[in-house]
Amino acid sequence: MPAASRQSAANLGENAVTDTVTGPLPASVLEALGRYDTPTICNAMEIVAPERRLIGYTTKQLVCPFPDLPPIVGYARTVAIRSVLKSSLPAEEQSKRRIEYYEYVGTGHGPRISVIQDIDGPDVGYGAFWGEVQSNVHKALGCLGVITDGSIRDIPQWAPGFQALAGSIGPSHAWVHAESFGGEVRVAGMTVKSGDLIHADQHGAIVIPLDVAAKLPEAAELCGRRETPILEIARSPDFSLEKLKAALKRSAEIH
Repeated sequence: MPAASRQSAANLGENAVTDTVTGPLPASVLEALGRYDTPTICNAMEIVAPERRLIGYTTKQLVCPFPDLPPIVGYARTVAIRSVLKSSLPAEEQSKRRIEYYEYVGTGHGPRISVIQDIDGPDVGYGAFWGEVQSNVHKALGCLGVITDGSIRDIPQWAPGFQALAGSIGPSHAWVHAESFGGEVRVAGMTVKSGDLIHADQHGAIVIPLDVAAKLPEAAELCGRRETPILEIARSPDFSLEKLKAALKRSAEIH
C-alpha cells in the first residue's frame, strides 16, 4: 500500500473543496483504487463522501464464482435484459441492435464494466445473458467483468480473468436479449448510470463519484491506520478488555 500523507480526515471529507470531474480519470487513480478491496473503498467513502453512506453500492448478495480475482475498477456500460419474452424485433433488426450494443460496450472511457439489470420481475434470472461466448466477447471489447442481478452460466468455460457478480447461476439462455442499453439501471440495490465509475470484487460493487475518486486511496490508508491498534490487541494472546479500551482510544486519535 502507498505511504499515507498527514492530511487530516476533515480535509479528506465533507469540508474539502473539490472541482467537478467528468472523466476520464488518470490511469494512476484507477490503479491506486484497484489496490484496495471493495469494503475498504466503502470505508474510505464514508470519510470523503459521508452523505453517500446509505447509497451507491450493492445491498443484496450476488454470486461470485471467481472470488480470488483482484478488484476491478472501470466505467459502467449499462444494459437492461429480459429472457421470459421473445424479442418483438424482426431478425434483421435484432442483428442490427446487437451490433449497436457491441459498439456501445466497446467504445468510450476504459476500462469498462458491464452492469446489467434483468427486468423480468419475479422471473429475474430465468435465462442467462452471460456465458462462455459473452464473457469472451466482452473481455475482447475492453470490459473487466460483469455485475448483474440476472443469471450466468458456462462457469468452467468463462473467459479467464473476467470477473462476475451475478444474481444466480443457471443452465439456459431462454429468450434472453438486450431490451435497451445506455440508460440508468438498478442492480442489487445499486443505481448506475452509463459512464459511472465502478469498483467491485467478491463482496459487491460501489459507484465512485469522479470528484472524490482521487481522495479514496489516502482515506483507505487512514482507515487502515485506525484499525491497526484494534486488530493488534484483538489478535494478541495478551488481550484484555482494558487493553481493548486503550486501543479504541488510540484509534480515535489517529488522523
